[in-house]
Amino acid sequence: MAEQTTGHRDATMPTTTPHTAEPRTGGPHTAEPLTAGPPADEPHTAEPLTAGPPADEPKHRIRALYTESTVTVYQAYTPAIGIPAARDGRFPAAWKRDRMTWVKPSFLWMMYRCGWAAKEGQETVLAVEISRSGFDWALRHACLSSYEPTVHADQAVWKRELKQSPARVQWDPERDLRLRPLPHRSLQLGLSGDAARRYADEWTVSITDVTPLVHRIHGLVLAGDESGAAALLPPERPYPSHGGLPSAVLPGGADGAGGARGPGGSGVRGAGADGGTDTPGAPAPSGR
Repeated sequence: MAEQTTGHRDATMPTTTPHTAEPRTGGPHTAEPLTAGPPADEPHTAEPLTAGPPADEPKHRIRALYTESTVTVYQAYTPAIGIPAARDGRFPAAWKRDRMTWVKPSFLWMMYRCGWAAKEGQETVLAVEISRSGFDWALRHACLSSYEPTVHADQAVWKRELKQSPARVQWDPERDLRLRPLPHRSLQLGLSGDAARRYADEWTVSITDVTPLVHRIHGLVLAGDESGAAALLPPERPYPSHGGLPSAVLPGGADGAGGARGPGGSGVRGAGADGGTDTPGAPAPSGR
């Protein structure tokens, strides 16, 4: 088990990308139910899209807060899980390693999912800094969370991949400060089995409670100070993978995922479905 940073950090401005865990259903930590795609209560496709991204922003690209060796992901949990995790720098025993958990590199998508830390079971938002080698491993071993005709020979092939893969990818509309959907997509990465265990016990470098930052940014948004709120957001940039990311995790193949490309590789492919929540050990985009 890798040594993890200890100490509870209440961040007003995260030093590393916050990792918010989606709450899991039916477990001590809130997480998304074990389904091939997002939960039925997340009808993102019904929402009108707001003003588009810059002209050069591809529809599918990983944007994240990262350093040379780490990348920050977010999850939202109940205080019973989130507070001990931030205090000790590691997930507690109550965090079930045998269930799927979803992590999100996008801070604002996490805010959409947890309702600015106001949703029940998602009151504590964590920024989890993990190793880039672990993050890239998960991407290389991931499959799409939904069937994609341009990627899979047929649904039987996709279902077989879904059962065998320790990670899955889906792409959901990125959000603005008002949590309105944008035309470009944000990555959600579901981890199960060996991937969930490695995430909790090997890849995690530090865990920071960024709930105070969440409340501060939300307060500025409510006050109409969007420029002030934007100034406090974690600086997320296009993510360059070590050696490139597999084109297999891009809807329609390598149709425009950002990030550095390796030999024959590109960005991450994901499902076109929107929404999802994370549960401890179950696939979902909100908390574990």
